[in-house]
Amino acid sequence: MSDDKQLRMIIMGPPGAGKGTQAPAIQKKFNAAHLSTGDMLRAAVAAKTSYGVEAKKLMDAGELVPDEIVVGLIEENLKTNPLCQNGFILDGFPRNCAQAEKLDAMLKAMDKPLNSVIELVVDDKLLVDRICGRLIHPASGRSYHKVFNPPKVPMTDDITGEPLIQRSDDNEEALKKRLVAFHEQTAPVSNYYKKQGIWYGVDAAQSPEAVWDSINAIFNKTL
Repeated sequence: MSDDKQLRMIIMGPPGAGKGTQAPAIQKKFNAAHLSTGDMLRAAVAAKTSYGVEAKKLMDAGELVPDEIVVGLIEENLKTNPLCQNGFILDGFPRNCAQAEKLDAMLKAMDKPLNSVIELVVDDKLLVDRICGRLIHPASGRSYHKVFNPPKVPMTDDITGEPLIQRSDDNEEALKKRLVAFHEQTAPVSNYYKKQGIWYGVDAAQSPEAVWDSINAIFNKTL
């Protein structure tokens, strides 16, 4: 039987909504696995697993990695990553309803259904201001902001002292294109989970601390 008190969630939201701040905090609170599809793909390619070898062939040919491989990677992590015994946070998947259906089928077969889908909701205009000043620590994914959340030492990660970077696509023109794609893809996914009664929207225009309080209020209801 599945453990209804185990964290099994998706975190979603547009670029700059605060997933890079909130997901690591959730991971730390529950000592759960933070399963980012990009990170899982890179790790599988580096480890030359069967999924990784297949994904690399496709990526090298300029093709998209099919849903079956991504769902397979998630399933593999759920079975082998020890932190998944405490729960998981999915980040970056699903991006459309077909992926959501495939994910649901796999999780149902494992008796690990989702118990919450938390979407960080924020106005596009605010995201432009946030993204264009965003700084990233590449190794951990920790994010800072030149104005709203500056590091203690300019361009330096607070924890490791390593350099921070600004992503090349963190500019207004690129962001607006990403936001259009996000809204087109994600609105149907939100509705898909709303129908299941497990979708929760959080006002991400609040301070990170207030967003964290809102997320914890959801956990109090769902876990």
